[in-house]
Amino acid sequence: MIRFRSRTRAARLALSILAAPLALSPLLPAPAHAIIVYDPTNYAQNVLQAARALQQINNQITSLQNEATMLINQARNLASLPFSSLQQLQQSVQRTQQLLNQAQNIAFDVQQIDRAFQQQYRNVSLSASDQQLVTDARTRWQNTVGGLQDSMRVQAGVVGNIDTNRTQMSALVGQSQGATGALQATQAGNQLLALQAQQLADLTAVVAANGRAQALQSAEQAAAAEQGREQRRRFLTPGSGYQPGNVRMFQGGN
Repeated sequence: MIRFRSRTRAARLALSILAAPLALSPLLPAPAHAIIVYDPTNYAQNVLQAARALQQINNQITSLQNEATMLINQARNLASLPFSSLQQLQQSVQRTQQLLNQAQNIAFDVQQIDRAFQQQYRNVSLSASDQQLVTDARTRWQNTVGGLQDSMRVQAGVVGNIDTNRTQMSALVGQSQGATGALQATQAGNQLLALQAQQLADLTAVVAANGRAQALQSAEQAAAAEQGREQRRRFLTPGSGYQPGNVRMFQGGN
């Protein structure tokens, strides 16, 4: 019995000796490279640097967006207006010009006007025959009537341009209001100015045609007055004017 207890104690002692290294092993120091040390200051600096880097990236993205917007706006400002009324305006001007070029008898030409007035509206020649006086008077009357007709034709042509001008004005105003950039707005404004210039040209043509008609009428009246004085002088001149005589009104009467 005593031996059994001794053996038990010996076994317990042996087990305790064998278990001692296992129990003490966690208390042994770990290698230096496996130790993790937390430094709050270093961590804060790293977070701050990361935040600054992120802010710089955001600023660069914003700058790129602004540059892209600027380029888009520049492209819009440089975009040309996809509408032109030049052809229609030129056609209106050409129609009015053709009417002016079709002026009858005396055209809008300085040399032709001087030549016509020298031949037809000059002072009445004392040696001209009565038939020549009648012919000259008729020619001046035809010039006056032709001038009045030309004036009315020009007026009709200008009135015909009003509908075209109205259509062009409406289209140009729409293009100006819908312009995507400064260049398109400027071009639309320039075409509106061109439309106004065409309307002024029509107005100038009407004034010129009316003035021509009035000038011809006044010149005819002045020439007629001069011719009337000459015919009266001839009528009252003794020997070549009126000679009294007997006239028999009824044939076969008593």
